[in-house]
Amino acid sequence: MKNLFPVILISFLIFSCGQQEHKTTQVPDPDNGGLTLPEGFSALVVADEIGKGRHITVNENGDIYVSLRQQADNKGIACLRDTSGNGKADVVEYTGEHTGTGIKLHKGYLYFGADTAIVRYPITPGELVPGNEWQMIARGFPNERQHEAKPMAFDGKGNMYVNVGAPSNACMEQSRTKGSPGMDPCPLLENSGGTWKFKADVLNQDQMIDGVRYVTGIRNGMANFWNTAVDELYVVQHGRDQLDQFFPELYDAEDNAELPAEELFLATEGSDFGWPYCYYDQLKEKKVLGPEYGGDGEIQGRCETKSDPVMAFPGHLAPNDLLFYTGDMFPERYKNGAFIAFHGSWNRAPEPQKGYFVVFVPFDGSLPSGDWEIFADGFAGTDNIMSTRDAEHRPCGLAQGPDGALYVVDSIDGKVWKIMYSS
Repeated sequence: MKNLFPVILISFLIFSCGQQEHKTTQVPDPDNGGLTLPEGFSALVVADEIGKGRHITVNENGDIYVSLRQQADNKGIACLRDTSGNGKADVVEYTGEHTGTGIKLHKGYLYFGADTAIVRYPITPGELVPGNEWQMIARGFPNERQHEAKPMAFDGKGNMYVNVGAPSNACMEQSRTKGSPGMDPCPLLENSGGTWKFKADVLNQDQMIDGVRYVTGIRNGMANFWNTAVDELYVVQHGRDQLDQFFPELYDAEDNAELPAEELFLATEGSDFGWPYCYYDQLKEKKVLGPEYGGDGEIQGRCETKSDPVMAFPGHLAPNDLLFYTGDMFPERYKNGAFIAFHGSWNRAPEPQKGYFVVFVPFDGSLPSGDWEIFADGFAGTDNIMSTRDAEHRPCGLAQGPDGALYVVDSIDGKVWKIMYSS
């Protein structure tokens, strides 16, 4: 054994050196891909122009999957792989019959949130492109071309949670019509305006037969996320629009630009967040009765009993994705905190539009431990945004990589960034 030790040691050193020689360092782009980031953070562009990206998910081997709003190469999912180790995708393939928003990897399948159904594609280990034989998981959702995104989350206990946006602004008798009263009760809440729970691995479930309404009163929950640190579901909501346009006697353009709040909810089972009867005024820090239901911007009425958000943001910033960070790459203060991608507003006119950034919310347990802060900015390419057409990029999806990096995808061209940290 004594004579073999030097041979074993030399062999180990040769193997180690060989491994080191073939390891590729991921070098950030000189301008961080156009992003402004906190000190110590950097970014590189993984891919450009893969299609109109929505949400994004990353496999354990680093493969990336992006849902598309419109088909690219006649497909609805972009599949990206980095074969060189430099962080940039040198293989881009397309697959999938459906287009939509929600996309998640779960137990060997790629789940996809089409506008009216949740389907899944099998993933073969080692293969980038999922199999073509998709399976129907949940269907029977409202077939409306408004707030149709179907993001999903998994709790690790066999359940899947699907947000179902309401095809309405405020459930008015005459949709988006000046002075029209709201329907009371709002019939849309029967099959939309909330989150439904399904079994994650049962095929051909119907929303109204097999689904369980988990929470209600959410106008348009563009993203949800199961926070494993506290074992609870969180949802971000787009608030209602056009207060001054429909009720000019109560609101002016400045009011409309700021109200109502965009909201981050702790979505405990049975919660009612108040839509369409109520909206959250972040300036007054309370839910108030909507004007369609007799409100004047002050009256609370029935809204006093509705659940409040755990964090409120200025109006119309459009939170489109949510992620609780569990990686080890970022500093400790980011652990178990929330990142939110704000897609950017369209209806703050004549005030400048806002958003177009990724924010961070620190958490302690189930609740925020501090105010929100802008984490990544510069997506839009300019600060003077008067229309969504002025923005170069709009952040839409977030994902955490196996190394703890944060991925962001935009919805205009499908540009993908990888955000890293080095002390």
